[in-house]
Amino acid sequence: MKYQNNILFLFIFLLSTTIFGQENFTLSGTVYDQSSNETLIGVSVYFPTLNSGTSTNEYGFYSITIPAGKHEVYISYLGYKTTTETIDLTKKSTKNFYLFEDAENLDEIIIESNIEKTNIKTAQMSVNKLSVKTIKQIPVVLGESDIIKSIILLPGVTSAGEGASGFNVRGGSADQNLILLDEAIVFNSSHVFGFFSVFNPDVIKDVQLYKGGIPAKYGGRLSSVLDIYQKEGNNKDFKLTGGVGLVSSRLLAEGPIKKEKSSFLIGGRASYAHLFLPLVDNDNKAYFYDLNSKINYRFDKNNNLFFSTYFGKDVFGINESFVNTYGNTVANLRWNHLFSDKLFSNLSLIYSDYFYGLLLDFVGFEWDSGITNYNIKYDFDYYVRDDYKLSFGINNIYTQFNPGKIIPNREDSGILPEKLTNKYANEFAAYIEANHKINSNFTLKYGIRYSNFKRLGQDELNTYANDMPVLYNQELQKYESAVASGVTTYKRSDVLANFGNFEPRISFSYLLNDDSAVKASYNRMAQYLHLLSNTASPTPLDIWAPSGTYIKPQLLDQFAIGYFKNIKEGDYSLETEIFYKDIQNRIDYINGANLVANNEIETVILNGKARAYGLEFLLKKNEGNVKGWIAYTLSKSEQLTAGRNENEPGINNGKWYHTPFDKTHDISINASYELNEKWTFSSNFLLQTGQPTNYPVGQFQFQGLNVPIYNDNRRNSDRLPAYHRLDISATLTPSKNKSRSWKGEWVFGLYNLYNRKNAASISFKQNQETYRNEAIKTSIFGMVPSVTYNFKF
Repeated sequence: MKYQNNILFLFIFLLSTTIFGQENFTLSGTVYDQSSNETLIGVSVYFPTLNSGTSTNEYGFYSITIPAGKHEVYISYLGYKTTTETIDLTKKSTKNFYLFEDAENLDEIIIESNIEKTNIKTAQMSVNKLSVKTIKQIPVVLGESDIIKSIILLPGVTSAGEGASGFNVRGGSADQNLILLDEAIVFNSSHVFGFFSVFNPDVIKDVQLYKGGIPAKYGGRLSSVLDIYQKEGNNKDFKLTGGVGLVSSRLLAEGPIKKEKSSFLIGGRASYAHLFLPLVDNDNKAYFYDLNSKINYRFDKNNNLFFSTYFGKDVFGINESFVNTYGNTVANLRWNHLFSDKLFSNLSLIYSDYFYGLLLDFVGFEWDSGITNYNIKYDFDYYVRDDYKLSFGINNIYTQFNPGKIIPNREDSGILPEKLTNKYANEFAAYIEANHKINSNFTLKYGIRYSNFKRLGQDELNTYANDMPVLYNQELQKYESAVASGVTTYKRSDVLANFGNFEPRISFSYLLNDDSAVKASYNRMAQYLHLLSNTASPTPLDIWAPSGTYIKPQLLDQFAIGYFKNIKEGDYSLETEIFYKDIQNRIDYINGANLVANNEIETVILNGKARAYGLEFLLKKNEGNVKGWIAYTLSKSEQLTAGRNENEPGINNGKWYHTPFDKTHDISINASYELNEKWTFSSNFLLQTGQPTNYPVGQFQFQGLNVPIYNDNRRNSDRLPAYHRLDISATLTPSKNKSRSWKGEWVFGLYNLYNRKNAASISFKQNQETYRNEAIKTSIFGMVPSVTYNFKF
């Protein structure tokens, strides 16, 4: 007891020293872009004589407590001119800074923060940030700049291939990525089945991808967090930005509602290639459109209000007999309030919806499904002093699941209406995290998140003998779906299952010298929502399901350690990381599982485990006429589902097998060359190990047909051929841009320059002429040219 009292006394002494030790004052404020009054995220506010500094948060706010007196301060942000001022601090003060763009550029704001360089002093690791300018320079298919396609060029990030939705991070599945747009959850990030992302680059202000060491304020997914913020809108002048391409166009309007007080932003984007199909007697259609908007109002220096929305829709149809529609809708009302010069808060009310519709007119019915959540969150940043910051908050999400509904669309269809049982859940979380600079060399970030998930009552819930919805048939040596022994009805307020998890997070940075550091991190994450998909890439038809009586929440423990170095004062940077991920309760499927319109999904699911580990390497050139990076990842991603008892073999005979997103080698090279003020050239090269798949091990004859045989105990034991391609682009900026308010540029691109026919899949079927089975390779793209005209007024 005496020992414990001594520890408590020491803690109180240190805390009192922190707060009351010497005459310190707090300097706080916001950093803006001078031309638009757009707040800037991640701006460095640094006092060189004190060797102390801070950076702006997601709303451009900073706060730092330093000794009284005169101090020189540097305000720096890559792409902007560094501002130097002398501050005479005699009392707590508010000081806003306004930065000027370093050079004229087509983008209203050059979002190219110094986090694109290696920030060796912070404890944060496993995070990547790409500027909007960089994203727009990366060559992509059909010439449409794309955030998702850009982050795939980073180490540890892959996709299932061309025409595939989502992305995979460090061997995780696509549903393990938390995708946020202005804090709202986006459930499907793809347009046109993965050819485009839902994020209009003209509207985007900031993009960060967390792969590990994930801050405690984030939760609900295991692999990564893609955090995207929209611009706020120019509150000084009216501006137009847009682009016209071969298959799509976009337009962004922004301006003041009340000058320097409030502003609006509205951006639209649409594809139109389908309009030309009737010219060649083709009645099919495939198009998308989306709309972004944002309004903000600054009541005073302590209160800001924001309202942002996104709506996107895809339509794919074949001769009006098959029409597929799907899309996202999100809205967020946010209130920023400054309680004091040290305490910043953000209260958000968020709505998010993903819908999926299918019309099968030739069969005679429509299908409708989706997921909707209502989210309230309250976050705080407390700047205790210049070397100690606390972040804390709460979050509550109520989710409704519509697994599907069949609606006959004509009387003679013979289809009976059917509604799969709706599901409901509530997830609450609270967190606290400290960012603590122990000394000039050692920085520590530590925190904890507590999450509680309640599966709520529903109209009908199946029950099974011995609580076993999946049975093992000893005679046939295979798993089978059990038949429900009964059905129970619950009230909505009932709790069917209750899960609680503590999720600790810790990371540190130790400076070896001014230019290099060693970092390490550990984080635990819990995921309560699951995307039911047994394909390599998610499809719009896949269904989200909550944890409950028969589906356990997934739990992750991730460890990472790395070496980070700035070379030649940050002109070059090097990042190397080793990671290991251990996942419990990873969903697996019995052989032959049917996931579509299945009201008894628990009868095809088993709980297993997964692991992933690897080495990431990133070498970047950040300055000069030539910029770019080389990224390489060596990794392994595996899954194991053992038998539940000694009489069951499990999946794949109870042995580890490759996940569908296992890529042993992943190399990407990106480079841009600014020849002069008129011409800029860009390119990227990708090389990836082929995706795991299954090939037949034999064949048998049935009624004159050769039928391939697959071995259920060799799951994902084969691979598609290696994937690789080279893309190039050239940007022409006319000289007359300098002398007029209308500024434009031409972007010419070639995707897959050497016309590589990468395999999206390989199927096996009988040749109608030779009557022998043969492998058929399906490829999505060869070489694709593109031309886009971008403008700003």
